[in-house]
Amino acid sequence: MTSLLDTTPVSVMDVLRGERDARPIANTTAASGLRAELEDGIFALLGPARRDAPLAIRASTLRSGTYAEDLTASLLAQVRGLLVTQALRLLSVGLEIDHAFDDALLAWRADVGSNELTRFVDQLESDERARLATDVTAHCVTLKRSLGPLSSRWLPRTSLRAYQRLAGGDVVLRDVIDLMVGTTTSDQASVALLDVTTSPLGEGAERVMRYHALVQTLRTSIVPLRTSMFSTAAGELWSANVDDELLSRAVGDVLETLRVMTVAP
Repeated sequence: MTSLLDTTPVSVMDVLRGERDARPIANTTAASGLRAELEDGIFALLGPARRDAPLAIRASTLRSGTYAEDLTASLLAQVRGLLVTQALRLLSVGLEIDHAFDDALLAWRADVGSNELTRFVDQLESDERARLATDVTAHCVTLKRSLGPLSSRWLPRTSLRAYQRLAGGDVVLRDVIDLMVGTTTSDQASVALLDVTTSPLGEGAERVMRYHALVQTLRTSIVPLRTSMFSTAAGELWSANVDDELLSRAVGDVLETLRVMTVAP
């Protein structure tokens, strides 16, 4: 596990891309075994009966360590996270961010139109809006300072959604990757995954990193090179090379989460 503080000269992209000569041969065989392991484990938990509604797992499920959505998170924190994600999208296409809050808010509105959260921002008192703007700006400064140059040759993609059905659709794995670089068509492992969070990193971050790698492997049948998470709260990066052990632990994370879901009242 690599830990990077924003006081080091090494950028997030330096860690994600790593040394080309050190990249392993692309693993194109692991996905089928992982899917079989998940299917066997799900059958052991759920049995043969079909469900009226699927059980859905998301990265947020793994972060909290429970199957329930975190309904206690403040709307301000949700908006902050969405705006920092928008800032990442702008940086990934080479756009300069001069006014972090305004630029990210404009990009967010263009992306989603009007919804409950945008209306929430519109209704903020002036002092609350000012505090939110200051908070978002601070997180964006950390992101911009730490991210490093992002070449178009690395094929950056942002907010990449994934959806995997298991057990005939009774279990659904949903995921969103904040930033993905690299290609699955190379003979070497090339794809690097990055999750950006405005919260400090903790135990749940490792589960999320593993989950991203697992879903990406199932989606493309190619094991990614590296999975990472960056905290704009602390300027800290956790990064891990994806190997058989990491993917096996990710399968265990998913099955444990399902076990909790099936016994919860």
